[in-house]
Amino acid sequence: MKNIPGIARSGWKQRLYEWWLRQKCPTEFLCDHCKYDYGSACNRPERPNAIRCPDYRPRV
Repeated sequence: MKNIPGIARSGWKQRLYEWWLRQKCPTEFLCDHCKYDYGSACNRPERPNAIRCPDYRPRV
């Protein structure tokens, strides 16, 4: 991800900006990284292309 002008890459403002950008402009589908992405564990109609999901849990 590109750096915000005037803000250090490792700064908290940069991380906040990257988080906000992911919330507003998601580039990946959540299902690809969800621990419920197998068999019939998830029956949501958005699957497998969900960009927002209340049941999402990252794989560990």
